[in-house]
Amino acid sequence: MTIADIKKTTETKMEQSIAAFKNNLTKIRTGRANPALLDTIHVDYYGSMVPLSQVANVSLMDSRTISVQPWEKGMGAKIEKAIRESDLGLNPASMGDLIRVPMPPMSEERRKEMTKLARTEGENGKIAIRNLRRDANESVKKLVKDKLASEDDQKRAEADVQKLTDKRMTEIDQLVTAKEQEIMAV
Repeated sequence: MTIADIKKTTETKMEQSIAAFKNNLTKIRTGRANPALLDTIHVDYYGSMVPLSQVANVSLMDSRTISVQPWEKGMGAKIEKAIRESDLGLNPASMGDLIRVPMPPMSEERRKEMTKLARTEGENGKIAIRNLRRDANESVKKLVKDKLASEDDQKRAEADVQKLTDKRMTEIDQLVTAKEQEIMAV
């Protein structure tokens, strides 16, 4: 493995970490409705637990309401029960075949809890990025130790990896700040 390979692999893994971090951020509740909020809910479908998205169409009705359209007539009650029993604090209402899930406004205290959660996710993302930096630097040091690269190459590679790390850290900070603003907006 060459230094270029190490850099490329590290960059790819950092991109994947950022993508996972963004995915985790979408699951944090804000004042607005978001269909991704229901991704964690599983419904009893003929004896097996399946994700809600596999038995119904989940979409937005408006900024404060999620609509859930079951694909089978008999699933409405089961979907409603699964949403009600989830720890999201949502109260679905049935309108014929359609299930409306209104988002209750969050209290100031709940908003602060959510911003703390967003910061925690941000810190976890940063830890993942730092671990990737450490692994890359160790791989470069191993190449130098095995006499496959010079110490100058090591210094340059470590500087490049640090630039990648700094860029990703800034990106995480920006995403967390944006999420906090979204949560605190009434």
